[in-house]
Amino acid sequence: MLIADDLNRLLEILPDFIKESLEKHDHRQYLIEVVMDLGRRPEARFPHGPEYLSKIIISWNDLDFCIKKLGHFSGDNRSGIESTLHRISSIKNRNGNIIGLTFRVGRAIFGTISIMRDLLETGQSILLLGRPGVGKTTAIREIARVLADEMKKRVVIIDTSNEIAGDGDIPHPAIGRARRMQVVRPEFQHQVMIEAVENHMPEVIIIDEIGTELEALAARTIAERGVQLVGTAHGNYLESVIKNPILADLIGGIQYVTLGDDEAKRRGSQKSILERKTIPAFQIAIEIHERNNLIVHEKVDQVVDQILEGSILYIQRRTFNNDGSVSILCENFNSTEFIAHNNKNHPNFNFKSKNKKLFESIKDSNLVSNSYKMIRYTNNTNLNIQLYNNFHIQNKVIQLYSYGINIQQIESIISTLNFSIVLTRDIMKADFILALRNYVKHNSKIRQIAKSKQITIYTIHSSTINNIARALKQMLNLYKIFYIDWDQLCLNKNSIEIKVLLEARIAIEKLVLMKKQSVQLLPQVYHLRKLQSELISLYNLNCISSGKEALQYLRIYPV
Repeated sequence: MLIADDLNRLLEILPDFIKESLEKHDHRQYLIEVVMDLGRRPEARFPHGPEYLSKIIISWNDLDFCIKKLGHFSGDNRSGIESTLHRISSIKNRNGNIIGLTFRVGRAIFGTISIMRDLLETGQSILLLGRPGVGKTTAIREIARVLADEMKKRVVIIDTSNEIAGDGDIPHPAIGRARRMQVVRPEFQHQVMIEAVENHMPEVIIIDEIGTELEALAARTIAERGVQLVGTAHGNYLESVIKNPILADLIGGIQYVTLGDDEAKRRGSQKSILERKTIPAFQIAIEIHERNNLIVHEKVDQVVDQILEGSILYIQRRTFNNDGSVSILCENFNSTEFIAHNNKNHPNFNFKSKNKKLFESIKDSNLVSNSYKMIRYTNNTNLNIQLYNNFHIQNKVIQLYSYGINIQQIESIISTLNFSIVLTRDIMKADFILALRNYVKHNSKIRQIAKSKQITIYTIHSSTINNIARALKQMLNLYKIFYIDWDQLCLNKNSIEIKVLLEARIAIEKLVLMKKQSVQLLPQVYHLRKLQSELISLYNLNCISSGKEALQYLRIYPV
């Protein structure tokens, strides 16, 4: 990882008593910003916290000393240093006089995009989310360089505050071959975005800090013209963008929808619910919580729908390790931001918090064992997969149709007990129907469909956690179709052979069985592909071998 910060050029602007203190500081390479406020001591901010740099109080003369060395402050009270990435922001009093300065250190960090490079290669639009100072601008600067230099794409940067490509007419080398369009005033950013598409035929447009309704509308217009977007917006989580009426359009927007009586009863919700309005302008959203820790949502439309429904989310957390490898961890997340809108009048709303002890007792009752998986992608794309708490009984993934029972309640029980069951809204695809007894008794149509399609109906008297869990367990026991002794399978295998078997196992259980998707495994030599093929046959699945001789791989297909 290479870091270029031109810190000495920033220090030249500061008064001598601040400059000398920073030059001798042990952690100057980690400096985030310097703050000079009239009548206060100068302050330096580092990742570990702020520190005073001197006992001398900042005066008017100290501020004037810095201002005279800077260029003109723009309409957003920002200035910069020619051919550097540093940003200087001012605070003014009511008379328009500058009474405070913030010197933000700009750094070009090369080699940090390996954590998301595979997402760039998809050609889909990417939205970066995170709080101020977390590294969004640094990330898109490196993204611009990679797209322009390494992927040979026509990249145009809309640089409103000259933060991405630096101050001055000549852009900073950190953006590579990408072109930069400056914006005269921040309120004109949306016009320059449209101008870039109409005049310069870009394949990719980079936008920093989308923050107004006009900019969100311009982003949607650009996306509809087939141009890849990479943009940033303030907000720690995707849910915060959904709740923001200005930025919600970036991820499809939300609207109230009134359901019919039958559909509301089937969902177990009230009649007025929140749903996504249209197709998102960005297909991928990345939450940057720390510089080396982020969460990826690869299908924004599906994630937004799940959040609005209050469903269980399977989020992808990526971490950049000290040895240069990238760890990818799959985690469960239950969003409750919008459940109150969709289910606030339902008697089972907030059932999980009310029945926490009951959940724990069910979870510990050996109904099913849990498994936790962690995948590490290294720079040479080899997989090191660690599994904990091996489970022995594998079940076919059951398609379950629920009627009259809160969907979020069933999903939470399935997730807590780690059952191989997925809910479906298409009754024709269902293996089982789970319903309240009174609802099925008065609905002859659903009984006729179940009879014609030979679908078993499980009825429960009331939608308590114990009743639902007992019914789900009976379904699993009925559909228990094979047994894999994992210890025996891995006996006398070396680490490489176990690694490729684990890769195939996770692909089968998480994608092929759960989501009915075909999966392409990594290229392997013949004897390793043979091991994977034998494992695939144990799951009663089919696979084919493709690719060139040295790079042949297996593709697994669902039943």
